Amino acid sequence: MSSKLILGAVLAANVFAVPALAVEKPMQPYGVQSGDVTTESAIIWGRSDSSARMMVEVATKADFSDARMIEGPAALEDTDYTAKVDVTGLPSGTKVYYRVTFVSLDDINVKSEPVEGVLHTAPTAAQDIRFVWSGDTAGQGWGINEEWGGMKIYAEMAKAEPQFFIHNGDSIYADGPIKAEVELADGTVWKNITTPEKSKVAETLDEFRGAYRYNLMDKNLRAFNAAVPMYVQWDDHETTNNWYPQEMLTADTRYAVKSAAMLSARAKQAFADYMPIRYSAEAEKIYRMFEYGPLMDLYMIDMRTYRGPNTANRQEEQGPETVFMGAEQIKWLKEGLLSSDATWKVIASDMPIGLVVRDGKEHFENMANGDGPALGRELEFADLLRFIKDEKIENVVFLTADVHYTAAHYYDPEKAQFKDFAPFWEFVSGPLNAGTFGPNDLDNTFGPQVEYVKAPEAGKANLPPSDGLQFFGQVDIDAESEVMTVSLKDLTGATLYKVDLDPAK
Repeated sequence: MSSKLILGAVLAANVFAVPALAVEKPMQPYGVQSGDVTTESAIIWGRSDSSARMMVEVATKADFSDARMIEGPAALEDTDYTAKVDVTGLPSGTKVYYRVTFVSLDDINVKSEPVEGVLHTAPTAAQDIRFVWSGDTAGQGWGINEEWGGMKIYAEMAKAEPQFFIHNGDSIYADGPIKAEVELADGTVWKNITTPEKSKVAETLDEFRGAYRYNLMDKNLRAFNAAVPMYVQWDDHETTNNWYPQEMLTADTRYAVKSAAMLSARAKQAFADYMPIRYSAEAEKIYRMFEYGPLMDLYMIDMRTYRGPNTANRQEEQGPETVFMGAEQIKWLKEGLLSSDATWKVIASDMPIGLVVRDGKEHFENMANGDGPALGRELEFADLLRFIKDEKIENVVFLTADVHYTAAHYYDPEKAQFKDFAPFWEFVSGPLNAGTFGPNDLDNTFGPQVEYVKAPEAGKANLPPSDGLQFFGQVDIDAESEVMTVSLKDLTGATLYKVDLDPAK
């Protein structure tokens, strides 16, 4: 071949050659999470910073020598690069190790560094159970203060080595902007990490997602999520304060979007994207039940999605305005409680039962409406309590948060206005990293007796996390005696109150 022909061939090859692209490997800035754990399955969550495919390894050995790989979905823009895998075939009652890797969709040879986590599957036989619960994260302007140590209560909860965590709602404050600095009563300054999405109330889908991304910037929360699986529910602040589906935010000048229905639809999408929840977009159902061996069944209820409007709440008969959980959910809960063979039936509630929570001066956010007979939303709950008594369903315990202090309540029919129910306990704990308030007024309809309360001194409200009034609860169930021990704890992990509940046989 002549030199001219060789030169021409080289030039032609260069014209059509495609240069190799330098593909950056995906990153996982927000860690990993697991949740909705059953006896043989769990949701495992991760987020890439670019388009990538989620790969999950699970093992029963810490060195992953017995690992199996599960190919997960592609993390794309439509889920804000989040992805989840419902891992099945896990051994029951066992510690499971997992690690998440993201493989670039631009070059399958480019992978993220793996991020590891652990979870504990639910048992089928009796085992000792330990879990923690609380709610209310990054509210009232109290965000991530790295100078103070970040969201320190998450690190404290991790020290208890719980098998799982119940988050009772207000997992974000979509309606609570975070400022860079907040002046404290003693003249010092609380300094927050800030982001553009948290500079205003959330209205767009990205702003709602940005509230979750903000919380996951905290190293304590990320470490906790990697170590402890979660069962999560939602309440109002995932959307906006005290919302109900029919509401129009006509008086709130912070919002260009006035429809609570529109805001809550975007909020629920962000919640589904960022929480390790087994969630069906078609059903849009957040309430669900989990069996935890012969000792406990866990019911995660939803007091937000199906409610009627917040009113004076004094209706004498049930109707559209008195709906709180809704007929379908109440039917589901009754059937679940009736069919349960577990010793303990734990109901995780996003709002307390007998504490008055107002929405303005004349309307009520909760079912409680002040002293007196069962009226308004209380009628729905009275029907549930009557059913539990009539069907002789024993060992029902309610766990909740919402009011930003901690308390133990014993509901006594002998001291109630509505008496047709069996006595039961309700335990309140929170907040996790938010302002402290309370205590709230008691409503005597169902006879709540305060066995313990820890709240701010009279006249004080919205106290910062640095004041120490941040709370979580811990539950231990002994496999042999079946005794449930409930402990209320503070930011340091100190036990403020503890009670042993003997099961009815």
